[in-house]
Amino acid sequence: MDIPSRTNCNGSKYPCFLFYIKGELSLQHYFHPSKTSAINMFIPIFFILSFLFSSTNAADFCVGDLNGPVGPAGYSCKKTVTVNDFVYSGLAATGNTSNLIKAAVTPAFSAQFPGVNGLGISIARLDLAVGGVIPMHIHPGASEVLVVIQGTICAGFISSANKVYFKSLNKGDIMVFPQGLLHFQINAGKTQSLAFVSFSSPDPGLQILDFALFANDLPTDIIEETTFLDAAQIKKLKGVLGGTG
Repeated sequence: MDIPSRTNCNGSKYPCFLFYIKGELSLQHYFHPSKTSAINMFIPIFFILSFLFSSTNAADFCVGDLNGPVGPAGYSCKKTVTVNDFVYSGLAATGNTSNLIKAAVTPAFSAQFPGVNGLGISIARLDLAVGGVIPMHIHPGASEVLVVIQGTICAGFISSANKVYFKSLNKGDIMVFPQGLLHFQINAGKTQSLAFVSFSSPDPGLQILDFALFANDLPTDIIEETTFLDAAQIKKLKGVLGGTG
């Protein structure tokens, strides 16, 4: 198509453009204000419709192939899919809280529930025995929403400005924890607590602060210098959490 040339068409007071294909006139349009307004309305509608029709061939889902490779974007897509790939019953049972923190997290992430692979969502069950606690931790890949089903849970997070937001939550209460911020949950009642937590990623990731400091081989003197804890306390925590050094 040649570059349009501006001219007066048929003596009109409005400018027009002549479009030529292979030297022959193919379209002539007067830029009358009313016509221009109609075009301005049509263009966004055209692009929206084009997007919708072009998206009809896009994949509706990508059920994870747990036997295939996994990368930053998740699992590769499973070739043969059934309804069972979109159903998961693993959150029905109470988690085992007979442990150091008296708590259990039962995940339904892409590794356990491949139907959420690529959908930007996941969920987990949180069981807290009396005195149970989920220590300070972060989810580097997702924000979190917690809903209390049973009992009372004290939950909170610390912003990047070191401001603390915490509250005791009862049955039916919901709290959100922004992505990447330190947060915690504690059973603040005298009975077992139950909550469900949803995430904005099929694989939110997890790093527990206490384990990051004391459950590995980071030397005691480095922890002492960077946390202001005394060596005896650090070694005690390392002993409890299985750390060395």
